Amino acid sequence: MANFSIDKALEILEQTPKTLTSFLQNLSDEWIFSNEGDETWSPFDVIGHLIHGEKTDWIQRLNKVLSENDKHFDPFDRFAQFESSKGKSLQQLLSEFEVLRTKNLVYFKSLNISETDLQKTGIHPDFGQVTLQQLLATWVTHDLGHIAQVARVMAKQYTHEVGHWTAYISILQK
Repeated sequence: MANFSIDKALEILEQTPKTLTSFLQNLSDEWIFSNEGDETWSPFDVIGHLIHGEKTDWIQRLNKVLSENDKHFDPFDRFAQFESSKGKSLQQLLSEFEVLRTKNLVYFKSLNISETDLQKTGIHPDFGQVTLQQLLATWVTHDLGHIAQVARVMAKQYTHEVGHWTAYISILQK
């Protein structure tokens, strides 16, 4: 297991937009808009969700932790993408995500976060006190979780087509 480091976190955070763009661009609608059933997300929905996080979550919470004033995080609307992504193409969403992430990481790097800063705390609406290090580690694992989710949703489109091999394809297991 690796210990948290800002440099290692940035490796993932910087790659996520490129990874998703490379994976999803130029695919047919069947890949982009399919999901796993009722109340699940398509790859299109996931990109919208990531955009909403770039606009309203990660940097805002980071700023609350570093501030001397109100440390309480605003609740995050995990479903806002269903409104904010309407009428947009996947390519528009991928481009918007890359622009927002780049801007946020430039800002983040400009803060020169110290080891002491990593132990500063904010107040999450559900969990209570959390550290900046936990917030940043969550940002990274959130990205990785959604990359895995996109791959899983897409793989499950062929669940029945692989026949008996389903037993050997872990991503298709429930």
